[in-house]
Amino acid sequence: MQSNIYVICFLIIILTIGCQKADDFLHIIPTPEHFPAIDYPIKNKPQLEKIALGKSLFFDTRLSVDSTLSCASCHLPEYAFSDTLAVSKGVHGAVGKRNAPSLMNVAYVPLFNKDGGVTKLEIFSLLPIEDHSEMGIPAIQLVDRLSGDAHLQQTAQQLYGRPLDAFVITRSLAQFSRSLISAESHYDDFLKEGLALNDSEERGRELFFSPKTNCSKCHNGVLLTNHQFESNGTKVEYLDQGRKLISAKETDRGKFRVPSLRNVAITGPYMHDGSFDSLAEIIEHYNKGGQKHINQSEFIKPLGLSNEDKNDLIAFLHSLTDKKYIYN
Repeated sequence: MQSNIYVICFLIIILTIGCQKADDFLHIIPTPEHFPAIDYPIKNKPQLEKIALGKSLFFDTRLSVDSTLSCASCHLPEYAFSDTLAVSKGVHGAVGKRNAPSLMNVAYVPLFNKDGGVTKLEIFSLLPIEDHSEMGIPAIQLVDRLSGDAHLQQTAQQLYGRPLDAFVITRSLAQFSRSLISAESHYDDFLKEGLALNDSEERGRELFFSPKTNCSKCHNGVLLTNHQFESNGTKVEYLDQGRKLISAKETDRGKFRVPSLRNVAITGPYMHDGSFDSLAEIIEHYNKGGQKHINQSEFIKPLGLSNEDKNDLIAFLHSLTDKKYIYN
């Protein structure tokens, strides 16, 4: 019962939106008790009406040049706001460059894109909107297209005191994205209330956090990520230079942002290019010690896992799925 309090509170606030003033919605996203506080931008504090505007835009196909794709086309709610393809398909049959990440708990991500090239969530949404291989519409053209929508214009004026423009679009999309908090998995029940994992999940948890695997060297904390950039040795040579594109350092070639493992069982395909289809493939990759890329993390080494070990790790990773959120 206690584990559902923050969800219930959020739903009550939504139901009472028509009776509240805009200023009452500051800080309205309940933070799970075992999660860190969210560091909201001073100029974009959460407000429920702005979240609602962002949600409507997130599912609006007018945000693509041919009006066939929305943000939700590549970030599917039932898959923790990730995609089911190795790389997503854009407008006019274009193929994306990288695997679409989950947006769950994106409020805690300090740097965006797999190479960390974007520093603010408010800017992040412009990349897929304007990218020719994704939604393919310049921001100026998008604003012009939506200018005739009287409801959107009225809402923008009420909430932001300005006509609907790129500022309003990106800020409201960021508001919606930050509201996507996932903290109701079986593992969360274990963390918050001490509810036992099953035998296989518990063995997998102990193995995951043990020196034998070193998994928790990169996937640690309640979000199961250190937010750093690492090469996990999936390639001998990387066509995608990863973090090197931003830092220009050869030591960053093939390094990508360490993702959270929350909901990992439903967010495949995996890796920056979607080259792994299953959790079993991933575990076998680490078990073999990677491909020995020159910048491969020192923590990736042959593990000597038994079949039972592998199955237990997979069981633990499945315990990270927030079924209460995904199925609601």
